[in-house]
Amino acid sequence: MAARTQPPWQAPPSRPDLDLPPLHVYNSLTRSKVPFVPIDGKKVSWYACGPTVYDDAHLGHARNYVSTDIIRRIMRDYFKYDVRFVMNITDVDDKIILRGRQQHLLSQYTSEHPELNNEVQETAAEAFAAYVKKNLPLLPQGLKPAEFAEQSKKAYGHVLEGKAVEGDGPPGDKEAKVKMHLKTASSAAEALTLAGANKIDVTDFYTKAEDVFLPHLDSLYGGTINADDHSIFTKLTQKFENRFMEDVRALNCLDPDVVTRVTEYGHQIVSFVEKVVKNGYGYVTADGSVYFDIQAFEKDGNNYARLEPWNRNDKDLLADGEGALTNKSTKKRSDADFALWKSSKPGEPAWPSPWGPGRPGWHIECSAMASDVLGQKMDIHSGGVDLAFPHHDNELAQSEAFWSECRHDKQTHQWVNYFLHMGHLSISGSKMSKSLKNFTTIRDALSRGDWTPRGLRIVFLLGGWKDPVEITEGLVATGAGWEDKINNFFLKIKDLERNPSPENAASAEEDSALAAAFATAQTDVDRALCDSFDTPTAMQVISRLVTDYNSAATRASLSDATALSIGLWVTKMVTIFGLDSEASTPNPNRIGWSGIDIPSAAAPFVYPAAALRDAVRDAAKSGPQALSREAVDALLASQPAPSTTQPADALPYAEAFTQFRADVAALAAASAPPASFLALCDKLRDEVLWALGIYLEDRDTQALPALVRPLSADLIAARAQKDAQAAAKAEAKAKREREEAEKKRLLAEKAKVSHLDMFRTEEYSEWDEEGLPTKDKEGVELPKSRTKKLRKEWERQRKLHEEWKAGKME
Repeated sequence: MAARTQPPWQAPPSRPDLDLPPLHVYNSLTRSKVPFVPIDGKKVSWYACGPTVYDDAHLGHARNYVSTDIIRRIMRDYFKYDVRFVMNITDVDDKIILRGRQQHLLSQYTSEHPELNNEVQETAAEAFAAYVKKNLPLLPQGLKPAEFAEQSKKAYGHVLEGKAVEGDGPPGDKEAKVKMHLKTASSAAEALTLAGANKIDVTDFYTKAEDVFLPHLDSLYGGTINADDHSIFTKLTQKFENRFMEDVRALNCLDPDVVTRVTEYGHQIVSFVEKVVKNGYGYVTADGSVYFDIQAFEKDGNNYARLEPWNRNDKDLLADGEGALTNKSTKKRSDADFALWKSSKPGEPAWPSPWGPGRPGWHIECSAMASDVLGQKMDIHSGGVDLAFPHHDNELAQSEAFWSECRHDKQTHQWVNYFLHMGHLSISGSKMSKSLKNFTTIRDALSRGDWTPRGLRIVFLLGGWKDPVEITEGLVATGAGWEDKINNFFLKIKDLERNPSPENAASAEEDSALAAAFATAQTDVDRALCDSFDTPTAMQVISRLVTDYNSAATRASLSDATALSIGLWVTKMVTIFGLDSEASTPNPNRIGWSGIDIPSAAAPFVYPAAALRDAVRDAAKSGPQALSREAVDALLASQPAPSTTQPADALPYAEAFTQFRADVAALAAASAPPASFLALCDKLRDEVLWALGIYLEDRDTQALPALVRPLSADLIAARAQKDAQAAAKAEAKAKREREEAEKKRLLAEKAKVSHLDMFRTEEYSEWDEEGLPTKDKEGVELPKSRTKKLRKEWERQRKLHEEWKAGKME
């Protein structure tokens, strides 16, 4: 082939015939922001690298898929692009093969060895020794399990204290991996120690020692399994694919339009590899593997490693890209050449190919599947930033090698126009990773209440999609504050819908100022989203607009139309960002998001009860005359009692309303004072409705009706804190009262003693007629200074005793 020069990136032609938004996106291919111009008008073709399904998805995955979903929603619902979103499921690769095989062997072993006998313990000890030797080289050889804790502290204490394995640098992934190995070995050591003392059952033993058993059994028997039985691997992947989809749906991520699976693309992948070889960019090795020829590719004028050229010689990344099961003895033309097709060794699944039984290389799967669904060119390819090299760089090379005959304007084919890479999520400086086992799964985080789907998404929105996110207390607090602010805003606007302001109550000046702030916010959000989906700025703008609303004059000074328009727009934006689990697309007539409405069964009774309570409170504040029997009857008539028959889910709310009406009537009949009516109103708010999950937020300073809202975690926490403070205050008061009572008791006991007898003790030998000492116990006359001091004490006791005798003391 004749040599040709490949531009680093070919900008798509502009489309003046289309009304495209002025959107610029950060493109990893150019490492800069460039105009976004789709290939086909307003249609956007998008391929996203999906999960490798051998374990549950963790919060690091959530970072990738939620951020991707946010951009997808903005493209679809804000910029109105017709997005076709394709995602793959990697259900065969080295990690899956290894994990599936290991789990199969462990299951087989445990079923054949159901008792914790000597053979099992010996095998576990061998597995422990092999694991320590391979992964913890600083520990002494032949280490006994009982000595592990002590020896590991000596060898790796600096790592456990947060220091680097070597040098003085900060800890990172290397140190996280050491901690993982220490934890695994420690668990196995504990299991072996307990087994030696007969203090563990077989189930717990296998659980604690599992992670050392897996590689050991695989080294012994991995090559013996029937690799033609693909169910050994697919039963693992099908389980975790289903769990992955459940997890991302729980995070309110949209389903892909198309899902592709590697195991369903065996024939297409073989055909893809054949064409790459035919085009001169691949070669077959003696073992039946096929490799991409980087030298031939670049000799022909192409650029390899366009995304991260600085990493093209990184041996660790290259090795990771090839996989743990790759045949290291294969005769490759260059160490950097990567596998398109791997010959299958014993214990590995295989598919037929012209080169013999084998399986796809990691990178080829995405090229073949994306090309099959989206064709020779796509708009967007996305994934986590750790995939940029070697995975995406290798995808680019082999795909452009495949499509090399499809050139446009005599230029080399450009397979992807825009690469979007999502930033890492990290904790304590180390990214979350399945291999490091330093992760919290999505389902665990949600089930424990560590995060809510909305709270997690807000945190990602507050950070740039391509920037790393470090989980800190400050970040969590910022996200929670933003959510609480918007939540309260929606509650106010929803209340305005139910309770419109009086006509002609708006102040033109205040209303005009808020309308101007609203217009500015819309412009600023548009500018931010056009600037490579700058959601942090957009979130700040939304927060600022809500502040402007809250800081404006009282609601009566603003027109309902302006406030409702703002409410509708904020609702639209949070829905576009995926923060409303009840709306997959914006509803132009809906205000608010999920979680701010009380149950539908409660509404017919709680809102009338709240209105009646407001009226009773106002009357009580006006004085007794407003609480006459006739006046109260008129109030009750304004909110008629519910019928006696109600659906089961509505019954508790109906009963609460009915009982409140009855209690109000009873107080009126008894001519109760206003304080009794106010106490009853507080009881409805603080006890009755609170127990039903509803709170009435009184707004006396604004002369507004009570705000009806469902209980939230913040409200519950605030109540718990308030109750704790009240309990602490009550206990402090009780303590003071106990101490005061004790003082009085002791004083009363002291008062019973006569002043005439108080000094008649062994400390003195003579006294005068008033009982005052004159000589000490040795017969020495007391000095005048001492006598003067004793006289003062005597006078105080005389007064105290006489008060007691007179009955003036308890």
